[in-house]
Amino acid sequence: MGLAASYLRGLLPRPAATTAPATVVRRDDVRIDPAHLLRYARVCGCTLTGPVPPAYPHLLGFAPALALMAGRDFPFRLPGLVHTRQVFTWYRPVEVDEVLDVEVSAANLAAHHRGATIDVLTRVRAGGDEVWLGRSTYLSRSVRLRSTVDAPAAPDGEPLPAEAWWRLPAGLGRRYAAVSGDRNPIHLSAVTARPFGFRTAIAHGMWSAARCLAALGGRLPERGEATVWFRRPVRLPGRVGFGARIGADAITFTLTDPADRLLLSGQVTAPR
Repeated sequence: MGLAASYLRGLLPRPAATTAPATVVRRDDVRIDPAHLLRYARVCGCTLTGPVPPAYPHLLGFAPALALMAGRDFPFRLPGLVHTRQVFTWYRPVEVDEVLDVEVSAANLAAHHRGATIDVLTRVRAGGDEVWLGRSTYLSRSVRLRSTVDAPAAPDGEPLPAEAWWRLPAGLGRRYAAVSGDRNPIHLSAVTARPFGFRTAIAHGMWSAARCLAALGGRLPERGEATVWFRRPVRLPGRVGFGARIGADAITFTLTDPADRLLLSGQVTAPR
């Protein structure tokens, strides 16, 4: 199924569900296109001097994830989904010339005070060993669950002093959409974002997360887990401040707007 067909199927109503679907979508023998990786690096501010950036494998699973979420057994419709959290776990560096197998599934359908959430898991293997895991948490405000198990809340966070300010052009969403395949209308222009309640286009959460990890650069460990909480929309065009703190056990980082409002918070730790 192509991306356009998946988007269209994702518009259809869904039957009520109480558990995550058992569907698994796979892509085997995946090879990274160096030209595509270079375009990604340019959009996200990554330096290509060795292994692929830690957020890049997410793109290898984007089409399978969209096919999974477009299925009738996925409990949420695509319109209106909010990406609330992203976790990247890299168990070792992933090299550009590796042959990879990608598997996407869903888990952890849970009640939330604003609706319901679910995790979409992307596993990347090389030679049978899992080398990378992505966990994308999505919120649907239109689904309510009768459940005593609630989704975990984001931890409290305070903005860190900005060590760098980035100017984000109006066309950033279109540039990231071209490289990622994620052409959600809220990211493309103010005109296409307004029907969904946004005054302007907003940056992809995956771009914001990738740009923050790129800013950490050589401070990232060879084995690590980055957890990112998306707090507020990053408006386009706009200006954002990146701050980081290097601790003994974790790296913490934030993205703020000029009014010092927290847009994104994250941390990098050792893999669990």
